[in-house]
Amino acid sequence: MKEKFDYRVYLVTDDVYLQREDCFEILEACLLAGVTAVQYRAKNKTGRAMLRDAERMRLLTNRYQIPLIINDRVDLALAVDADGVHLGQNDLSYSVARKLLGADKEIGVSANTYEEGRAAILAGADCIGVGPIYATSTKKDAKQPCGLSPIYALKTEFPATPVIAIGGITLENAEPVIQSGADGLAIISAIWNSENPADATNCFKAGWLKWN
Repeated sequence: MKEKFDYRVYLVTDDVYLQREDCFEILEACLLAGVTAVQYRAKNKTGRAMLRDAERMRLLTNRYQIPLIINDRVDLALAVDADGVHLGQNDLSYSVARKLLGADKEIGVSANTYEEGRAAILAGADCIGVGPIYATSTKKDAKQPCGLSPIYALKTEFPATPVIAIGGITLENAEPVIQSGADGLAIISAIWNSENPADATNCFKAGWLKWN
């Protein structure tokens, strides 16, 4: 049986923060502070640069026994033996990714609507990333915020499938997201761009105890 991952504090990378010289030091501090999963997401790097990053992240996540998910790139996930991939609506289909990755890897799918999420779950997706929940400047091609209703609907119909909220989530607005039924918070700027990323990680982890 496939391992169930803890997505409560799901740290996602971004091109801006990957350019920082201390990027991997910050990542390790956040892993120590309580990040429960990591997604490597880069849009503007060469394949070789992405491979170097992913290899370093695989070493760190293995050290702290935290799952590493690769955004979009099934080939990169295979190259570093990541724990899975997360696919957008315009990426490889779930069925093709499953054939390539085999039965044991996690495959998540992004959804902006209940209908997209439902279709992905029925196709076999292990988890759904719903968003953007709030307006976000991190993803330039982000769709309009979908709010919390897709989370409510998907968790009502598919309570066993993890639903991860993404997009504009901060410590100030995370409480209603958790209370809507989300199983995880995918976070970029609210951790990477904070004055103390490890402290921000701790606060998000503590939020699950306060707000769940």
